Amino acid sequence: MRQSLHLLWIIKLLCISLIAYVPLTQASDALVLAVHPYSTAQQVLKKFNPLADYLTKRLHRPVTVQISKDYAAHLNEVGRNQVDIAYMGPASYVEMVTKYGAKPLLARLEINGKPTFRGAIVKAANSPLNTLADLQGKRFAFGSTHSTMGHLVPRHMLLEVGVTVDKLAAYEFLDNHENVVLSVLSGEFDAGAVKEDVFKKYQPRGLALLTWTPEISEHLFVVRSDLPEATIEALRQALWTLAQEPGGDLILQTLQDSSLTGLVAVKDEDYANLRQILEELKRANISTD
Repeated sequence: MRQSLHLLWIIKLLCISLIAYVPLTQASDALVLAVHPYSTAQQVLKKFNPLADYLTKRLHRPVTVQISKDYAAHLNEVGRNQVDIAYMGPASYVEMVTKYGAKPLLARLEINGKPTFRGAIVKAANSPLNTLADLQGKRFAFGSTHSTMGHLVPRHMLLEVGVTVDKLAAYEFLDNHENVVLSVLSGEFDAGAVKEDVFKKYQPRGLALLTWTPEISEHLFVVRSDLPEATIEALRQALWTLAQEPGGDLILQTLQDSSLTGLVAVKDEDYANLRQILEELKRANISTD
């Protein structure tokens, strides 16, 4: 009887130890998916949590979403291998490679069957502006200083027509695309730079197009350099096949909208034209980081 009680006590202790051990193992095994703060924290989590849940199931390993403090912090966290997976804007990706070297690439967005995107220089529907050159002496709203379509590509376009910021009546960086369109619609600024999907969302509310930006390779997912190759390949396959998975279309729609048709293969050369734009901005002493 005493031996049986002793044995039961040992089994109980082992069970308690195992229960205590499992969460620690799972926590240390978790992968962090870092996202730049291109919208409010609530919106970013709403968009990316379904994808993180999908990756958790595919990898049999927890994947959690982390929102970086700002664009610069995001770039540095990715470059220094401080996060496992990262969703990056094209300009941030190019700058990260320039500063820290190449990282393994997973996938880029495919919008309506195209892995490229464009931005819009927008105005109010009743605005008399017709060309970029008309912006001289006007008020212009940019998004974040690190944003591809919110600042860098439009800044290059203005430079090409001779409208440097000192020739604007005023300009300001408003952090995100939503702030830009609202400031233009309210009349605070004469024009601004936003992504195409944001322009189309607000077009019915009186937003109008001044001109489109050039096509740029889409946003992408990268991983830290020292992640095991088997894990990298598992992540690639999970992202590439998402559109064909049950419920995958809903995850894609939540991530962006119904225009996001898939996540597809990507290579560094896809960002060659953006790299040239950023180099020309630097030669004009315009900061790109």
